[in-house]
Amino acid sequence: MLQICKIYRQPSIISPLFLSPHPPFYHPIKLISCRPLHHRYTITIKAFATATATSEALNNGGDDTFFANDAISWASLRVSEKLSRSLNNAGFSKPSLIQAACIPSILSGKDTVVAAETGSGKTHGYLVPLAEKLLHARNDPGIEAPVLGKNHLSQLSLVLCPNVMLCEQVVRMANLLCGDDGEPLLRAAAVCGKQGWPHKKPDIIVSTPVALLNYLYDVDRERNRQFNFLRGVKHVVFDEADLLLCGSFQNQVIRLINMLRFDEKLLSRSKTSPSKETKELNPDIQLSFDCEDEDDQLGDISVEEEDDLLSDISVEEEEEIVVDSAMLAEEVSGSGVRRGWRRSREIYERSKQYIFVAATLPVNGKQTAGGVLKRLFPGASWVSGNYLHCHNPRLEQRWVEVSIDTQVDTLVNAVNQGVKSNSYGSDAAVNRTMVFANTVDAVESVAKILQSSGIQCFCYHRNSSLEESTKNLVDFRERGGVLVCTDAAARGLDIPNVSHVIQAEFASCAVDFLHRVGRTARAGQFGVVTSLYSEQNQDLVDAVREAEMLGKPVETAFSRKRGFRNKVKKRGRSRARNASPVAEVL
Repeated sequence: MLQICKIYRQPSIISPLFLSPHPPFYHPIKLISCRPLHHRYTITIKAFATATATSEALNNGGDDTFFANDAISWASLRVSEKLSRSLNNAGFSKPSLIQAACIPSILSGKDTVVAAETGSGKTHGYLVPLAEKLLHARNDPGIEAPVLGKNHLSQLSLVLCPNVMLCEQVVRMANLLCGDDGEPLLRAAAVCGKQGWPHKKPDIIVSTPVALLNYLYDVDRERNRQFNFLRGVKHVVFDEADLLLCGSFQNQVIRLINMLRFDEKLLSRSKTSPSKETKELNPDIQLSFDCEDEDDQLGDISVEEEDDLLSDISVEEEEEIVVDSAMLAEEVSGSGVRRGWRRSREIYERSKQYIFVAATLPVNGKQTAGGVLKRLFPGASWVSGNYLHCHNPRLEQRWVEVSIDTQVDTLVNAVNQGVKSNSYGSDAAVNRTMVFANTVDAVESVAKILQSSGIQCFCYHRNSSLEESTKNLVDFRERGGVLVCTDAAARGLDIPNVSHVIQAEFASCAVDFLHRVGRTARAGQFGVVTSLYSEQNQDLVDAVREAEMLGKPVETAFSRKRGFRNKVKKRGRSRARNASPVAEVL
């Protein structure tokens, strides 16, 4: 059971944080906290089709919450000796629990949904089986190597990520898997940011949805690359799937899924009806996505459900994608054509595998990412970590209620404690602390406060240039220190040995909270989270703390139920009316 702590001290009279100078002194802080009890760790595996393993085969008797037991090795997961040596040389001597659970499912060729807590090893959980498949295809004389050009790609893996930084991170992790000669076993290439289409033969392409659509439609005006690319993709990974399937990414991702599944249908038809092969494999016909059968559907989703699925996507968000004007005119000129490219009959021979990976995956409601996946891929195997949406037993939580008068010196003191302490499981040479705020302005204000207090820090937010963000992350990884950031740094970025996470502003929702605290206590390490909150955050804080104390998932805290949302909004408006007119802190 987690013992909740609170800071007691005499109030100080200081200016709001936006205007606050260097605090002249810090009041003594009495902190009461303890690490949670060490809970038993299991992997639960759910499947709408069949389960791939059992928790008993993976659990280590509760002695380890990250690694699989000693009986599980890379070889026992059907990973080749060559790839196993590469993993060992890269520092991965044995698989984690989630890797031991998901690798067999992915190797089997089934569509797979991997939902597990942050820092559990999900990226290598899909990279390892993809590398195994691609190496096997390369060594099979009956299968061509990937080629870019007139001939279509015969074996290619596609990884979709929500931003450029995550794309580049996946590429680095894939290229770290080297052979005995020191060369990467496979070549991974990013198609995003300033990186264009690869000139050399790739095995894995990592891209954002917008960048991929831009290159397929706008850059490839002859439409050859688009046809060759779709036919060559055999494995598709959606990293941070909950983010990709919701919000501004949803329209682009659903479009790509339908494009890929329609290509599967064309290939299946060409095998069963050779006489139609020339006509149906014509790139112009492929690009129009106009199904011949009016009853064709994507999976078991009706046209009405598809329209409802995309109802939250604005026109402005669609127009962010640069597409060929003729193509766009074809899609929107009439309801028949527009719906036609989105339909695809489910009864056809499958030729691609779809893998969805997420650290948070709500399933309640058809508009949630989990609800979408249940309808789009009803036969997928679901592999879930036991701490999905739950408290990490390696994580120490500190809860601090603050006011305008107390938050500046409380924040600075918390940062100083993290900078000076090496007791949280990080390496002794480098200490890393991440400080989260909700807006870019708040990040800049926190950075100024820390710098005026003699604490050097790096900043990371969406308004930073790609070069500046990359440099700050590299410096933070290598030199340690303090990184002040928005939630742009909360998802996917794998920064090793972050010992302390501080929420200068409490997360706006439980999903963001889970991703923030997941920056520490990763890969078997321990960590500390200090959450500063005010009366305005009380409802969300109470929901998260209650779930943690009871050892239950925080599903209710990010429930889509109208009652909970209205309750939070109503209390927030009431407190805003009663709040002091002094400028809001942070």
